[in-house]
Amino acid sequence: MPRKARLDAPGTLHHIIIRGIERRKIVNDKTDRRNFVSRLGQIAVETETSVCAWSLMTNHAHILLRSGPVGLSTYMRRLLTGYAVSYNRRHRRYGHLFQNRYKSIVCEEDPYFKELVRYIHLNPLRAKLVTSLAELDRYPWCGHSVLLGKAKNDWQDCDYVLKWFGYRENEARRAYRQFVKSGIDQGRRPELVGGGLIRSAGGWSEVKALRSRNMQAAADERILGTSGFVKQVIEESEKKLKYQFPTGKLLEKSKQLIAEECKKEKISKEALKAGSRRREISRVRFRLAKILVEEYGISQAEAARQLGVSSTAIVKALSRARENKL
Repeated sequence: MPRKARLDAPGTLHHIIIRGIERRKIVNDKTDRRNFVSRLGQIAVETETSVCAWSLMTNHAHILLRSGPVGLSTYMRRLLTGYAVSYNRRHRRYGHLFQNRYKSIVCEEDPYFKELVRYIHLNPLRAKLVTSLAELDRYPWCGHSVLLGKAKNDWQDCDYVLKWFGYRENEARRAYRQFVKSGIDQGRRPELVGGGLIRSAGGWSEVKALRSRNMQAAADERILGTSGFVKQVIEESEKKLKYQFPTGKLLEKSKQLIAEECKKEKISKEALKAGSRRREISRVRFRLAKILVEEYGISQAEAARQLGVSSTAIVKALSRARENKL
């Protein structure tokens, strides 16, 4: 069965789950962790993405974010592609670092926001990366310590999260920590890591009750929320088609880059897009492919269209650019 398209629009709340391929590590040491977190924040600022909660584990990561004007796909492409390239270069490895498709779940805010913040920030304690809540309070690789004011990330949306717990900062922090503490004994929360009928209806008992009354409930594996919320998201996606973001400005920017690079290197755009294999043109194409995909967040397919070559050629160009550090 083909995968369903992702659901997104500016301002949509997502629970993102990133996993290493074959459950392998995505970070080896503090340098890798700092690199990942730095990119997480820098790209959030550049794309106006609001990061509410996050937790970087050894072989996976959780992020609760609200997508910005450019959309979720652009943010995630820049984060994962850029980090994977730097990780592979540093550790002299090749190939995929992450599973091909990260998991994104559209979340209904009122019933799930606080629960998701707590669930994500308790991940290091559940995984025994820390041994106590006091240790988690100062743990640098998740957003919990930032909410408590014991670490600082200017890009993390602490104000919005803390407003769910109180109007005064100190009061909100105390209430937030107590809320986190009360969830320690809950263990793993499978109901918070996906959508579906059971979650949307509020549990299996509710599903059976609905069926006994021959009542239908809306559900979607991409959505964590009540039946009404699921219907609303699906209807809006079908009606407005806003989950495929307009790329006019980004495409215009990429065309301008190509024109400037061609002028600088004294080659014609026609020769570049005609697939010429002349060495000087290939070098420019490799460099442009790297910028378009890794910095601008354009898909490899779109980069291929912009540069007049196949997607396979873009993959090879990126690989060669990384090897030669073009």
